[in-house]
Amino acid sequence: MAKISIKILNREGVLLREGCAEEEINLLYDAAYQEGDVIVAETDEKDAFYWLQLDDAKGSSLVYVKGDLQYEIPFGEKRINLSPKVFSGERHLIHMRKARPYEYQAYRNLALNVSDWHENTGSYPHASANVETRGESVFAAMNVIDGVTASDSHGRWPHESWGINRREDARLKLDFGRLVETDRIILYTRADFPHDNWWVKGTVTFSDGSSLELNLEKTGMAQEFTFEKRKIEWLTLGQLIKADDPSPFPALVQMEVWGSEA
Repeated sequence: MAKISIKILNREGVLLREGCAEEEINLLYDAAYQEGDVIVAETDEKDAFYWLQLDDAKGSSLVYVKGDLQYEIPFGEKRINLSPKVFSGERHLIHMRKARPYEYQAYRNLALNVSDWHENTGSYPHASANVETRGESVFAAMNVIDGVTASDSHGRWPHESWGINRREDARLKLDFGRLVETDRIILYTRADFPHDNWWVKGTVTFSDGSSLELNLEKTGMAQEFTFEKRKIEWLTLGQLIKADDPSPFPALVQMEVWGSEA
């Protein structure tokens, strides 16, 4: 059985709260978070699936854990891409549970991870990019896998997106941390018109060496693309071509990658 431990440390590394259990843990923290506080989640069974909830207002995701997790509680600009309810107040519930086979073997959105963060190297899926507008949280790559599809504006939650800072070579990477099988991608591009531009084309490159050209439309609704099944560990979205429009600001709100374990 997997042994799971969760700790909350302050900026000096002082232990504020700790819990340990087998297979599933609920850790209640009755205090307001302070800047520099860190949640540390550890398990003795790596390369396995877990349900992870870093905050009761944040929700949970099915993640593939390859290493220990260290999540610093965001403050100031670093939290405006999150609901204002997240990490607020003086009562917080952190939850982690070993996933059951029928949960992770299902056909599902393999990209969804409400608990991704910029420095995340221990859990997957994980989103990263070669550019994020001004380094601001509301334009970070992780926003495209947080499950929020509100596309009619830009800026603070729920209108966070991946912003490319006008880069012609902008590229987003989505890592799964293991081999998966996919046959469907759904994109939501930002549609805060006339502030926004939009992409008319983009190319998805898969880790197996294949690629898929996407023809995109001027819409904030879901754009779905199906293809023959591919077994991959990661993919990138790049070669993005803007429409002939005065606005220089196209952006991606959400990316879903549907499939199953390989």
